[in-house]
Amino acid sequence: MNLKRKLEIVVISDVHLGTFGCHAKQLLTYLNSIDPKTLILNGDIIDIWQFKKRYFPKSHLSVIKKIMDFAANGTEVIYITGNHDEMLRRFTDTEIGNISIVNKLVLNLDGKKAWFFHGDVFDISIQNAKWLAKLGGWGYDLLILLNRFVNWCLDKLGKERYSLSKKIKNSVKGAIKYINDFEKVATDLAIENGYDYVVCGHIHQPKMIVKENKYGKTTYLNSGDWIENFTALEYQFKRWKIYNYNKDKLSAFFADEDLKEMDTKDLIAAITIVEQPKKEKKIRPELLLK
Repeated sequence: MNLKRKLEIVVISDVHLGTFGCHAKQLLTYLNSIDPKTLILNGDIIDIWQFKKRYFPKSHLSVIKKIMDFAANGTEVIYITGNHDEMLRRFTDTEIGNISIVNKLVLNLDGKKAWFFHGDVFDISIQNAKWLAKLGGWGYDLLILLNRFVNWCLDKLGKERYSLSKKIKNSVKGAIKYINDFEKVATDLAIENGYDYVVCGHIHQPKMIVKENKYGKTTYLNSGDWIENFTALEYQFKRWKIYNYNKDKLSAFFADEDLKEMDTKDLIAAITIVEQPKKEKKIRPELLLK
């Protein structure tokens, strides 16, 4: 019998379901291994920007079904909108059973205040030139497709997989400066507003670090992504940690048998039927930051 890890909070972001770069099978394996009280989806879960009807495979549908199963079984699912799923912002403050959609979130965690948001609000290229940002996204997708071919060849040769996009990001001064600026703006704002934790996604860089300035300090956390890093944030026993799929052995949780046996039509039907949660939970007032 497989024992799932019980966790107070799990944060995932930047899954980009509906794109070639998404590693839905690995994410599904991880989700099958945990039992969270609260699941925070911190933006860019479904890539509505680059959504194409001809590409939304069964594994991607299975991730959505798994998230809905969490909610039906009592997990509080909070969807924080990002830039690639910004169309969902028109549904901000909507609640369906244990699922709620928000733009940002504040939680009181064991006496400490945690501030959650995706992070695209800091991205000038998205705010002022959305077409340019989308063009960059398509170029990123092409790079990911090339990377998949490279890794397929490396797997056949029995060699370690390689991330072209991570190598490029880590070697380009502009990218490094952007990441550093992002972290500084986020942490300065968190300190100014008295938050002990600031939790973001968006830049696909998993990180946990204490940042300090002359006004105080805060802990910056980034959940990374499921394109390159396969990471999530976990909170349990008053502590945060970065979960890294590549450093875990989860073959026993590869897939739920019922999801494995369902065909695509059955999965779509299961997703579109809204299930009543087995255990009603009240949304706490501090969950929504107007």
